Amino acid sequence: MTSPFPTTSLELCGPLRQPRQMLAQQKYDGHKSIHDDAMAEGLGLRAGPIEGPTHFSQFDPLLFQVFGQAWFESGCISAHYQNMVVEGESVRAFVERPAPGASFVRLRAEKADGTPVLQGTASVGDAASHPHELQQRIAKLRAPNGLVINRDLKVGQRGAVVEKIRMGFDQHMGDHYPFTLADKLAVITEPCDWYTPEGGKRSPWGRAIIPTEMISVLLGSTSAEAQLGGRTPAVGLFAGQEIRLVKGPLFVDADYELEREIIALSESARTESVWIRTKVYEMPSRTLVAEMILNGATMKASYPRYEAEARELGLA
Repeated sequence: MTSPFPTTSLELCGPLRQPRQMLAQQKYDGHKSIHDDAMAEGLGLRAGPIEGPTHFSQFDPLLFQVFGQAWFESGCISAHYQNMVVEGESVRAFVERPAPGASFVRLRAEKADGTPVLQGTASVGDAASHPHELQQRIAKLRAPNGLVINRDLKVGQRGAVVEKIRMGFDQHMGDHYPFTLADKLAVITEPCDWYTPEGGKRSPWGRAIIPTEMISVLLGSTSAEAQLGGRTPAVGLFAGQEIRLVKGPLFVDADYELEREIIALSESARTESVWIRTKVYEMPSRTLVAEMILNGATMKASYPRYEAEARELGLA
């Protein structure tokens, strides 16, 4: 029965959670990443941050409450990461209460002290009339004045190969993601029966599904094969991310292929960014089942020859 009382809260609010750091041993280009404490401290950070999409798990229960099963079939979450979180800090997720029948909401996450962690949007279905957080930001980008780290990259450039991927429960995902799905499920902030081997059999799809935050791991594990990175050695971080299910969910132990394309290049005072769209195809049918947009920002200060090469290019 629908309650006769008016709804007074404008947002759904999740509990405070302390997400775990899983990337302290992450490596790429032959060096540790920003998630390593020593590397992070060398770049002026307190400690190695938790990867941004880890926070997506805290939104899944709220968005399932709003949209139901459709969230795992045609859901889209689009977020701009605002402030880093380190292990031991508490984070809470908030989702706007939609109007009846609405398919688009705004969302945010913040630390226990109110420090913003991310802001963004979510939807199910097409929701084409509502541009998502990252789409709004891409539309406002100005052409970079002059790139140093990413000067060899071009908008429209495609990945060097079609990448073949899958994720098993005990499958190690390589140097980029030195843990397994089973490792993640042991510490995930929001456990779900549908993510597990036995519980997956009871899901609406009869199979275990990949958690939203682990879709980022699945798609990121082979990213080096695309050869869409800038000059090295340099240290990057996720500045924004959008994961859209076209015909979801994505399943454990299923075969997929990825195709990537650079859709924008940008810069800020401290970073150079590559915005890459990744399309996910279910195999062997080659059905498009998901897409991801990732704003990968590289810190200028982490590239040893940044100042020298900027002068050589007439940019300093």
